[in-house]
Amino acid sequence: MMPTETFIEITYFIATILFILSLKWLSSPTTARRGVLAGEVGMALAIGGTLLYRGIVDYKLVAIGLVLGCIIGVPLGKVAMTAVPQRTALSHAFGALCVTLVGTSEFYLRAPNISPFMMAVLSMEVILGSLTFTGSLMAAGKLQEVLPQRPITYKGQNFVNLAMLALAIAIAVILVLHPDQMKLFPAMIIIPLIFGVMLVIPIGGADMPTVISLLNSYAGLSAAAMGFVLNSKLLIIAGALDGSSGFILSVIMSKAMNRSFTNVLFGGFGQIQAAVRSRRDSQRRQPRRHRSRLRHGRSASPTQSSRALRRAHQARRQRNLRHPSRSRPHARPHERTARRSRHPLRQTPRYGQHQR
Repeated sequence: MMPTETFIEITYFIATILFILSLKWLSSPTTARRGVLAGEVGMALAIGGTLLYRGIVDYKLVAIGLVLGCIIGVPLGKVAMTAVPQRTALSHAFGALCVTLVGTSEFYLRAPNISPFMMAVLSMEVILGSLTFTGSLMAAGKLQEVLPQRPITYKGQNFVNLAMLALAIAIAVILVLHPDQMKLFPAMIIIPLIFGVMLVIPIGGADMPTVISLLNSYAGLSAAAMGFVLNSKLLIIAGALDGSSGFILSVIMSKAMNRSFTNVLFGGFGQIQAAVRSRRDSQRRQPRRHRSRLRHGRSASPTQSSRALRRAHQARRQRNLRHPSRSRPHARPHERTARRSRHPLRQTPRYGQHQR
């Protein structure tokens, strides 16, 4: 009979392959359904393999968690297609909250006897999970219009955000060097929670899908860090896949929207939107004769384009009236005469009268 540990490793290996194939198949509309099915089967195998782990003390709590997850997850899956981005943001928030809670519990279970590498990975897990949790909630609120969608900016905003992130990283470095400083750990959680809110508020609602993709990358990286903490190869691989794919998608979306990726990282979308809006308002205040003028690198106004097309059509019609043979150069003479006699606009001058 196969040992339980070997069976769990094989189950995790199959789940990993299905996760990779799921991402591959989701890249094409023709294989998207197959990709979704592969991801579902892979996740079911991952959960089943985890339930076979001998370290589980009581299955009652696990069963309660599964039931609560189904109660919450089924209604979230039955949303309109237009509400999928905010539903995805909520899923990221739940996953990031889970990562943060697991990292917190692991810290207090192991402290102060934590190796520097394990403390560094655990700090990365908690920081990324905390900022992803609040950032995803803010993104979902903006998309659902529970929160104002307009960008909220103030002077020195990027400096404040970077200072908060640097402070959280400094606390993490202190804990790596001195794990016995347990009183600093709550501050390493609270600061990223605030940073997640400050990261999203300067971004407008129209740019939230790109932000959600970036937050997905953060959630994947935090899950990979949790895999190192829990010694789970499946979490490491799945988190790395999630983090890398989310990052690549964010870059692609930024290029497609003609945005700079640094603006995504530092929350500069709102400032760009304000600049574009002010430039458009200044153009609207200009006289119409200046706006409709055709210049190099700019297109004409719709009215000017329609007038140009009408003039070209009239010139061509006058040219065909003067020289009817040019309208159908390959037609025979009797066909040209018959066509001209049926056309109501070519009764004068009558080409047939000139022949007679």
